[in-house]
Formats: sequence, C-alpha cells, structure tokens
Amino acid sequence: MTTRMRGEIAEQPAAIRATLDALLPRTGEVEAVARGTRHLLFVARGTSDNAAVYGRYLIEARAGRLAALGAPSIATTYRRRLDLDGVLAVGLSQSGRTEEIVETLQWAKDCGARTVAVTNGGEDSPLAQAADLALCTLAGEEKAVPATKTYTTQLAALAVLAIGLGADVDPDDLRRVPDAVEKLVSDPGDLDAVVEGLADKPGVVVSGRGLAFSTALELALKLKEACYLHAMGLSYADLLHGPIAVVDADTPAILVASGQGPTLAGTVALAERVTGAGAAAYGVGGGERLAAASTAALNGPDLPEWVAPLGLIVPGQLLTEALARRLGIDPDSPRGLKKVTQTD
Repeated sequence: MTTRMRGEIAEQPAAIRATLDALLPRTGEVEAVARGTRHLLFVARGTSDNAAVYGRYLIEARAGRLAALGAPSIATTYRRRLDLDGVLAVGLSQSGRTEEIVETLQWAKDCGARTVAVTNGGEDSPLAQAADLALCTLAGEEKAVPATKTYTTQLAALAVLAIGLGADVDPDDLRRVPDAVEKLVSDPGDLDAVVEGLADKPGVVVSGRGLAFSTALELALKLKEACYLHAMGLSYADLLHGPIAVVDADTPAILVASGQGPTLAGTVALAERVTGAGAAAYGVGGGERLAAASTAALNGPDLPEWVAPLGLIVPGQLLTEALARRLGIDPDSPRGLKKVTQTD
C-alpha cells in the first residue's frame, strides 16, 4: 500500500532545501523586526505547537533570550490585554488560516508586540497578512492529514529565525539537513522490529529532553492521531518524577536524543533503566550509545544538536506510517480529523 503520508515524508529533503534557499537570505529582516525586543512569545496549536517547543529551546539555549509558549485563550476567550512591549510574538500555523492563531497574533500586536508569522500558507494567508514579517515555508501542498513536511519546514524556518536573533550557531549546519533527512528516509534503522514491538500495545511513552523534547511531543502526537495509540510525550526529567510507573511490559518507551549534546547521557541511562525493569525501550537517534542500550533502534541524523530535531522526527514519521498500515489504519485520513482545525 502506498500512502500519501509516505510520499510526503520522502518529499522533505526537497521541501527543506527550498525553504532554506528562500529564508536564509532573510536573516537581516528578522534582525530588523526584532530590534528593541527582549523576549519571544510563540503562539500555536497542535503540530505547530510542537515546532514552537523546538523554537523555545533553541532561542533560549543558543540565542540567550527568554522564550515562552503563549496560551491563545488569554486573547480569544478571556479577552485579557497584556503588556507585550519588548516582545517578539511568533505565530505558527501550517495553513495560515487557523482563526485562533491569526486572532492571537493580531492581539499580540495590539498589546505592543512585534510579530512574525511562520506558515506554509503563503504571503496571502491571513496569518502572514497579520504579521510584521512572514517567514513562509515551501513545503508545497500537503494532502495527508498528519503533518510531515510542513512540520520539518517549520523547524527550518525557526532555525533561520534563531540565526536572525544572533544565535551562537553555524548556519552551514542547516545546509547539511536535506542530505541527512534523505539518508534517514532511505535507511531509518530497525523499523520492522519497532513496528512489531508496538503492534499489540495499547500505549507508549515517548520521551526526550531539551531540543529533542519537541520531537518526543511530535512523535507522540503522530502515534495518537494516525495509530490511535495512547501515546504520552514527556521530558525524561518529568517522566522520572512519577509517570515512569506506567512503563511496563505492555507500555514500552520510545526515547529520542541527538547523537551529541548534554541530554544524551541521561537518555541512555533511562533506556538502561527501562530495559532493566523488563520493559522495551526503542531508541530514536542517540548514536551507538542509545542503540546499544535499547531493545531496538531507529537511526538519527548526523547533525549537531541544534538542528538534529529536523532529522530526528523523520524515522518517527516512518514508524507512524508503517505502524498504521500494520494496524489496518489509513494514515492519510485518521478518524475524526481534518487538515485545518478551528478552535473557539
């Protein structure tokens, strides 16, 4: 069975390359719109909210600015005005047509913020029109309901945003991403073993920390929406504070990490603890160390930690698509979901 989701996963190298070609020359525009701001406020829902988690960690860890995830209901439900002077508000919506996000970004501007839109909806989308600066991704039309190429191109746009904000990173690392993603599409690792390990399980815990936390959240969301699993996405620090009690023979753990960086050792230790307790631990990324500590492992990208999430999600996307088919589910059209979700 060939699915649209699988085809769109394979389109990601080209989509990321096109997005970087369009946006990397615009870091000066990011610097200009952010001039005079101190903090960042991300506004998003769903998959875009998971992308915003990556943006938050990246901005704080590498650009030295305080960043936070906004609650759209403060604007749209509570109608509360805040002092957002000195804030750069970043609205993320793949379609650019999610009314709640458009309204919240407009609210942020009215409250004194400078505004940036990250969208695949184009310059004419309502979100782009509402922003002082629009960073439009070039993923092309995405037909499968689970977001794949629109998610990774959002991450690429956020990486460009970080560069424009003076992040201590090497922009050339971004140019390596499309090739790394292409390699993962063709060789995701021990995919069959992980699919079979999850096929009869009602739930799974997906965990990562720091920059990889966004990947854990996004993979958990994909497994929920396309495979109907009770998937819990957690930082491994939070997992250790109690929820690890749910990990057992019927509830395996998927552990996500870059092949380098300060969170790798903790992820490896968690894999050893999970398998030592008789449960399955499936690694995603983390190099040879995490693979050796895991029951089975999916490959990660050969990329520095700050851009690794653009590749780490790819084997997770492939896992989701393959597991859905294994369970007899069409991943292109999960029950009860639409491509654009509107919330009040």
